Amino acid sequence: MAYKENSEKIKKICLKTFDELKANDIAELNIEKISSFATYLLIATGTSNRHIKSIADKVVDDLKESKIEILGKEGFESQEWVLIDAGDVLINVMSKDSREHYDLESLWTMIKK
Repeated sequence: MAYKENSEKIKKICLKTFDELKANDIAELNIEKISSFATYLLIATGTSNRHIKSIADKVVDDLKESKIEILGKEGFESQEWVLIDAGDVLINVMSKDSREHYDLESLWTMIKK
């Protein structure tokens, strides 16, 4: 499967999972032109630690079911910010407080300029 097609497939699976599990404030950032390591950065907010873990677990399960390799997972212990590295796509599931504090959207927008 071509690189771009794989990125789109991963993104589509993640966005569907976010929608199914009622994640909030879903953002998809195309970082291909400013990143050497990923095409998309996906960010979603969970309403509680349990909700964040449920979303992240389902994303991992859905990607594995679609034969997508997970390169890394961080934050499952704290459940304030879970990062899933699916190669072409970085998936962030965050608490509202963590998302406001780290403000990834602004950071990546600044880098784009």
